[in-house]
Amino acid sequence: VPALREAGAALYRGLPLAAYIAQIFGNDHDLTHGRQMPCHPGSRAARYVTMSSCIGTQLPHATGMAMAAQRLRDGHVVAGYMGDGATSEGDFHVALNFAGVFRAPVVFVCQNNQWAISTPVSAQTATPTMAEKALAYGLPAVRVDGNDALACYVAMRALVDRARRGEGPQFLEALTYRVSAHSSSDDPSRYRDESVTAVWRESRCPLVRFRAFLLSRGLLSAEGDSALRDELD
Repeated sequence: VPALREAGAALYRGLPLAAYIAQIFGNDHDLTHGRQMPCHPGSRAARYVTMSSCIGTQLPHATGMAMAAQRLRDGHVVAGYMGDGATSEGDFHVALNFAGVFRAPVVFVCQNNQWAISTPVSAQTATPTMAEKALAYGLPAVRVDGNDALACYVAMRALVDRARRGEGPQFLEALTYRVSAHSSSDDPSRYRDESVTAVWRESRCPLVRFRAFLLSRGLLSAEGDSALRDELD
């Protein structure tokens, strides 16, 4: 059950890239024929619910789906995604409270990119971390380096396994940074120090870091990386 930036999860679960591109363009190959906003794909086959642009509204849905899975005893775990700004919405608190009380098999994933459009985390909440909010509802919480692909995978796998074993809802906070503008109408230089952004973009980029890891382990060659980039382009 995605928020705004989880199309990667849909692709990972089987949504064809061509179908996603068609949805963005709203062309004749788009399953919804342009009736949905761009970058709002949905896939029944990939079990990926169409996102809503309304912040936080998807979180009670994630809890409800997990409660349904719990009753069906089908072993399914629901992932409910959000940004840091969603933790200030009432839906966040409703979702976590119900999930905690009913021990629903749901993993809440907070992508903390430190900016809710132009609102910094420091003006968003009094808690130092988003994970602390989950603890108040009885959810085990983990905070991870959101720009480390392997750390995210290990943490998410562990939390999904715990939820599937019947240990109730879990919470993952992935700390990252929104290096681009929120949208094409946004100018982040008006409200933040872009020299900080440059550090996150250049030395902390998850793609650069993971590429370096693969090269260092001999799992990827410079030639193979170049060929892959050409193919994708």
